Amino acid sequence: MDSDKQTIMLNLAKEAFANAYVPFSNYRVGACVEADGKLYTGCNIENASYGLSNCAERTAIFKAVSEGARTITAVAVASPNAGSMPYPCGACRQVVNEFAEPDTPIWITDCESVLETTLAKLLPHSFKLRRADVGRANPGNA
Repeated sequence: MDSDKQTIMLNLAKEAFANAYVPFSNYRVGACVEADGKLYTGCNIENASYGLSNCAERTAIFKAVSEGARTITAVAVASPNAGSMPYPCGACRQVVNEFAEPDTPIWITDCESVLETTLAKLLPHSFKLRRADVGRANPGNA
């Protein structure tokens, strides 16, 4: 794995958690994704209606996709909450899966140590719909 890329992306993720809006949990998370050769950052954004909150990883991915990117090649996640590694939640893992390959590197830090993993290790037995499959489940759409 590219240690320079890892360092740059983790530093950008650390910068991103400074913008987190977390009045309820006070659990700041920042993320950086590399997509189509560009870097995009995001932070977690909470809402009084917890289901409407958004994780840092999805914020960064949605930013990338909204700007036209479609292929994620690396993910970095950081939180200053030492001793509590900010693993991506299931929803974030599935969203990464939509735009990445199983061997996509994912770097996670609690600002004390770094975990290097891959999408396949975080989301084994994942599924993807191919464009050709969309609509086939309903015969009326054939």
